[in-house]
Amino acid sequence: MPTARTPIVAGNWKMNTTAEQAVVLVEDMLDDLDAIEGVEVVLCPPFISLLPVHEMIADTAVGLGAQDMFSEPQGAYTGEISPLMLKPLCQYVIIGHSERRQYFGETDETVAKKVQAALRHNLRPIVCIGEKLAEYEAGLRDGVLARQVRAVFRELDPADARECVIAYEPIWAIGTGRPAHGADAQDAVASIRLLLGAMLGGETAAAMRIQYGGSVTGANAAEFFGQPDIDGALVGGASLKADDFVRICAVAQQLKRGY
Repeated sequence: MPTARTPIVAGNWKMNTTAEQAVVLVEDMLDDLDAIEGVEVVLCPPFISLLPVHEMIADTAVGLGAQDMFSEPQGAYTGEISPLMLKPLCQYVIIGHSERRQYFGETDETVAKKVQAALRHNLRPIVCIGEKLAEYEAGLRDGVLARQVRAVFRELDPADARECVIAYEPIWAIGTGRPAHGADAQDAVASIRLLLGAMLGGETAAAMRIQYGGSVTGANAAEFFGQPDIDGALVGGASLKADDFVRICAVAQQLKRGY
């Protein structure tokens, strides 16, 4: 029988909200999120809001994640945030988001180093991968995804790999209002899981959670969550709207697969 995977819906607030606005946003949706069952819900606010949000959700089922981190635990790295700083507050950390790769020069190599550092400090990485529009249109999607997956997971043993979440985010769908079709997203995620099986074994691949990200809303979430290999979403803009994010999480709860 297939391995049961708990869906995970994470809200990436990106560079939005002041600390005060973050508190209001959490207040507007926390009761509803805490009532969600069978789905892991994670909020990923900006660094300045991690502490207040941590305090607000401490006695709830809602988890907390950071949007990035550096690979070293401490040192002369002005402006960076280390895993030691995050560990008391967070369970998760987003690593390798396409915006980090595009605007801040992150590479497959630096992403792999950050993933290893997160795992050493008992933080669960949400590892982002995805192809550009030109790569998608040229039929290069699977090759791009394979390169990004290999860079990270060839360095990990199966036990560490299972601690990771993969977020498949086609870059051409992020923030554009042009999400991938559910069947296309499923095809991409299935190819990722097949590669993980070849690298880490079928049992490990079957246990690993793979999200879809890219213009996910309450209106289209079911199209993705109903796919057999998609285990939730990494949500951008819709996670800044309390009602929409709650709706996305509720859809994941309704469609949770019972193996």
